[in-house]
Amino acid sequence: MTNMTLSIPEELHKKMKKFSEIRWSEIARTAIEQRIDDLEVMNRIASKSKLTKKDVEEISKKIKRAAAVRFNELSDRY
Repeated sequence: MTNMTLSIPEELHKKMKKFSEIRWSEIARTAIEQRIDDLEVMNRIASKSKLTKKDVEEISKKIKRAAAVRFNELSDRY
């Protein structure tokens, strides 16, 4: 098995030390495996897509606009 060095913020390290019974390397390994699985699924879906980059950018703009409108509506209530 290959070793990997991981840098983490000192504050996170202090919190991790409170749970010394946890095998943090296993947590990291599992998280990496899950992210790779997610990326592979996205790649399979994207490889079958007929959308162009322009289509994706237009959809993205519409989603962002709609999210901004929704956020403003909600923030006006409070």
